[in-house]
Amino acid sequence: MPQDRPTLPPVRLNSDAQLARDALATPLLARAVRLARWAGPQTRVGVGGELVDEQLPAAAEALGLDGDEDGQACASEAWRVAVDTGLVDTEDPADDSDTAGAVAGANLALVTGGSPQDVLGLWLDALDVVFADAIAPVLDDISAAVGDDGEIDLEALDWDPEREAAFLEGVLGNLYLLTVSDRAAEEEAVPLPVLAASMIVPDDMGEPTDDVLEQVSEAMMRLDDQFRVLEPVGLVRYRPVDEALMAEENAADGPGPLVDDEDVARYGMVRLTPLGLYGIRARLLEAGVEAPAVGDLADKGADVLLDGLARYPELAARAETEQWLARRAAADAARELLTAARGDDQGAPLRRLHCQQALTLVGRQAEPAVRDVLDDSRLGGLARVWLAEHGASDVPAPPESMIFWLAIDTIAAQLAAGGEAAELQDLVEELVGRHTGFFDAAWRVEHPATADVLEAMGRLHRDKATAKEARKAAFKSRSAH
Repeated sequence: MPQDRPTLPPVRLNSDAQLARDALATPLLARAVRLARWAGPQTRVGVGGELVDEQLPAAAEALGLDGDEDGQACASEAWRVAVDTGLVDTEDPADDSDTAGAVAGANLALVTGGSPQDVLGLWLDALDVVFADAIAPVLDDISAAVGDDGEIDLEALDWDPEREAAFLEGVLGNLYLLTVSDRAAEEEAVPLPVLAASMIVPDDMGEPTDDVLEQVSEAMMRLDDQFRVLEPVGLVRYRPVDEALMAEENAADGPGPLVDDEDVARYGMVRLTPLGLYGIRARLLEAGVEAPAVGDLADKGADVLLDGLARYPELAARAETEQWLARRAAADAARELLTAARGDDQGAPLRRLHCQQALTLVGRQAEPAVRDVLDDSRLGGLARVWLAEHGASDVPAPPESMIFWLAIDTIAAQLAAGGEAAELQDLVEELVGRHTGFFDAAWRVEHPATADVLEAMGRLHRDKATAKEARKAAFKSRSAH
């Protein structure tokens, strides 16, 4: 997997128990388990552990695939997975024989007696086997590269296993990023041309050239083969490229468009399954990529939680916070959150925003802890807002200095969170409209982000005269501090 990625958004994974059930239900692993139970000393295998040709019909029959034209190929693939994952052990051949028997492997007991993590370990091993198959050269290429001595000439294949692996890893990494970056993408398939283009078309390229389109088309067809191989192990749900479409493309003069908007599904559609999200994340972690999952912060302190939530999308942040709160008494959690929300560093405004959101999930049980910070210069405004939103009585009016400090802190937090421009514009205009002479007071606020916030307000406010006031106030703030 690529190691130069920025930190990825957190992924929301199903429980290990559910993922293990999904793994055992995948066609490939389920067949491997059935063959492991079918195998015995009479099952003849070659010196490499593969089933001999004479055994393939019986293996296909054991899988209920004896009437399927691809039944023996499926049986051979499932057997290889069974051997490579330790579900089957092959015996050493006798000195005068090229074949040997097979027995159930030690890992077969894990299918029914192991933990969910044990089962997922088997599945990850199966994924490694299938991944190696997916990047292997196609059969037609292999046959053309067989020399007179019967050996395969790898150079003649123009096949570089490291290059092929890196390309497929990159595609899967991009598919993972698309999925975890947008909750809706978890339920939506991605067009195959989009994935192919993400690896080939330079970011700064406008209209792709014919040469680039040709490369994308070739990559699409390679990925079509690879996703067909990866689907039986449960990594993806895949709708293959329409073969009739390929005939139309071949009949046309030159490469076609990256995506035909009229019928994009004909170009192939793919999405990661919940099990696939787990599998790709495991490979990312193994490659040294930081790929967090919701729940990673549940056993950490409130300071780590609030800082960590800064890079979480809204729904993931809420799910992470809920898991963190579930491990703590409400009152203790509220006090810990408020303590962690203090500070004047650059990340403090966003910590306070996430603290306020977390306290909302705590509910009224947080009220004693919130009232304890009413006189705190950094938290008093937050406390008053929270108490008012929860219908508390006897909320003291804030001093004017606290009102303006909270306004600056709130906008600083929204800027740090990368909020939508329209939402920020509305917030800025609401704050300015609510307070007469806002900028006359705001530039004096003793907040580390005051000047930056006022400059941002100058960019965001839609009234030119008010925007000019904001920029003047930012200059005064910088001059004074």
